[in-house]
Amino acid sequence: MDLRMVPFMIGALYLRQGPLLALLIIVFRSFYGIDSGFYFILGFYSFISIITWFISPWFLNLLSIKRILFSTSFTLLFSIINLTIMVVTIPPFRILDIFIALIIVAPIGVAMLSFIIEMIEKNQLLYQQLLKTEKLEAVEQMGAAISHEIRNPLTSAIGFAQLLNEESLESRKRLQYLSIIKGELEAAEQVIKDYLTFSKPQIDTLEKLNVNNELFHILKLMEPLANSYSIKISCKFSSIGYIEGDRQNFHQCFINIIRNVIESLPNGGDILIETEVNKKNIIIYIKDSGLGMSKINIERLGEPHYVTNGKKGTGLGTMVAYSIVRAMKGTIDVKSEVGIGTTYRFSFKRMI
Repeated sequence: MDLRMVPFMIGALYLRQGPLLALLIIVFRSFYGIDSGFYFILGFYSFISIITWFISPWFLNLLSIKRILFSTSFTLLFSIINLTIMVVTIPPFRILDIFIALIIVAPIGVAMLSFIIEMIEKNQLLYQQLLKTEKLEAVEQMGAAISHEIRNPLTSAIGFAQLLNEESLESRKRLQYLSIIKGELEAAEQVIKDYLTFSKPQIDTLEKLNVNNELFHILKLMEPLANSYSIKISCKFSSIGYIEGDRQNFHQCFINIIRNVIESLPNGGDILIETEVNKKNIIIYIKDSGLGMSKINIERLGEPHYVTNGKKGTGLGTMVAYSIVRAMKGTIDVKSEVGIGTTYRFSFKRMI
């Protein structure tokens, strides 16, 4: 008893491959000789394959539990027919073996496989729904973040534009208001640029970058902000190493991260920028002595509308940084302990 009925029923009902499977069964049976058993298999499986070919579309439209019950019952029905025919031709001492194989094992086997198939399909549907929900949630969060960040400067610009309509406004005030409007519109434009960089960072030109020199330049730019927060930034650079990337995007990435680190230390502290060079990669560490983050907070880094500095914001800065690193084929790893501090680890492929 080779239990050929089990894979045949599953393939015929779920995949509508009854004729093909029947042909395979008949061909394999012919290897054992063209006798009465062969002709029985030929007629029996040809008949079942025709039936399953027509009922398979209807079967696939049934509910999950009904498909399991139908496939099991359908198998049991033809097992009974098969057993009835075989009783006439099989010696009496083998009837029990045939009964167990056809009436018990085959239907149970089909039931088990049907159940597994239905569970897999259900899990796949749930997974697709989860992905769709997460995508919609991300779009909603991004939309809320962008609208929030753009509305503020635009509202301010509109207010000062209305003040410009006053006839008695002094020239000095007029120039001051125009400067404010220009600054607010530039802030709104920067939000849009950040969003575009996040959605598809453009690596316009690939340059050979001296990592130590670029980091020195970035730290010079961030020094005023660090001083305003009473933060001491120290460096520990290893031997010179080069990577291939876009200088502007590289600067934007680390300016965003270092700014977030500085703003997460409202009471001051220390930040260490460290580089390490090995045969394949250049590794950049950014370590702070801040409050640290929980595991849940680390997993949410780079999500829209999530910030670590305790202030309202879009989280676009960190999102842009993550996106740039991916575009430069690098990796980011964040480790943190609450009350001790956080370490960002950036790894880029080294140019030889």
